[in-house]
Amino acid sequence: MTPVDKIDPRPLMMTTGVEAVIAALSANGAVVRFVGGCVRDAVIGRPPGGDIDLATADQPETVIALLEAAGLRALPTGITHGTVTAVADRRPVEVTTLRRDVETDGRHARVAFTDDWEADATRRDFTMNAMFCDPDGALYDPVGGLDDARAGRVRFVGDPVRRIDEDALRILRFFRFHAHYGLGPADPSFLSSCRSKAALATALSGERVGAEMLKLLAAPDPAVTLELMIESGVMAGLLPQIIGPGNLAALCRIDDGDALRRLAVLLGRGDAKAVAMRLRLSNDQRDRLEAMTAPPLDIGAALDGAAQRRALYRISAELFIDLAYLAWAGSGEPGFDVMVETARKWRPPALPIDGHDVIALGVEKGQRVGGLLREVEDWWISGDFKADREAALAKLASLASLAAD
Repeated sequence: MTPVDKIDPRPLMMTTGVEAVIAALSANGAVVRFVGGCVRDAVIGRPPGGDIDLATADQPETVIALLEAAGLRALPTGITHGTVTAVADRRPVEVTTLRRDVETDGRHARVAFTDDWEADATRRDFTMNAMFCDPDGALYDPVGGLDDARAGRVRFVGDPVRRIDEDALRILRFFRFHAHYGLGPADPSFLSSCRSKAALATALSGERVGAEMLKLLAAPDPAVTLELMIESGVMAGLLPQIIGPGNLAALCRIDDGDALRRLAVLLGRGDAKAVAMRLRLSNDQRDRLEAMTAPPLDIGAALDGAAQRRALYRISAELFIDLAYLAWAGSGEPGFDVMVETARKWRPPALPIDGHDVIALGVEKGQRVGGLLREVEDWWISGDFKADREAALAKLASLASLAAD
């Protein structure tokens, strides 16, 4: 291959760990190049996303031997597909042997290793992900990804139908990359290919769909892309609970890019559990999604400071912020930004008494201890948490005396 351009390699050389891996892999004279997303981001001037991928013609066993000879850890994280994870300076770097597809079934591929850089490029999903870069910045572009990346065009490598048949997840990746990198309307022919193959996406695992959806929703403004997914019929088979973008665009103008909160704004009450199961969300993610779609209390711009503090104490600052953003997106009213900032600074006060204080009054251990504590706590909260320990003890004594009578 002949280089087509030269870029600044410094964004790719983010740590000494990356340089150490390259030095180890090229010790026997092998060519080692950056590949994929890190190159794409470098050519369009975006900060590196965190993942650094390298490609080499050496086979995995040789890659492992070279890394270990240099004193680096080598983890066989995907060795059947040629991927070894090198760890240097506590930084993981994925190293993949050049390969070509031998057989695909719509989800998994059987590969053969090769020394042909162009063959490796032609098996990748999108042109902007199929560029290579030498450590000195020399850029190789076998399939026209440079112009596409700089113009914000998300194009499949080769025949889009064939690419999708090889792996149906590429339908979702097409929309995700358009949301993050597209600078204009999506190509109608590629949309048509996604539409014609939409049924294939329904068989994808929940983990894969969930990962792609959350990455898509983390884009600066995914609402337009989401509408394309709905119009193309892709969303109906994946998440039928989402019938429209709702307040997503409004939320994206004000929020901090939280993907799970953006998912919540697309759902109605009662949909969260089914969606969490489909996307194989973690228990914590499921609970948070359910709390956002069926909130324990309403957060409105009319809440005064004391009411906000009561709500923060009852439901936690994290959920309060979620509900405030969702309410803000739905109403567009002023004041929510102040509420969010208040919540970020919130430190919950501690009730100045505990169960030992109740027992010290002669109350027997049991449910009554907890009941008295809750009554004092309700009184303390209603007073905006101002009562100190002395006042709380007096209130407790009064309630205990009434109970005894």
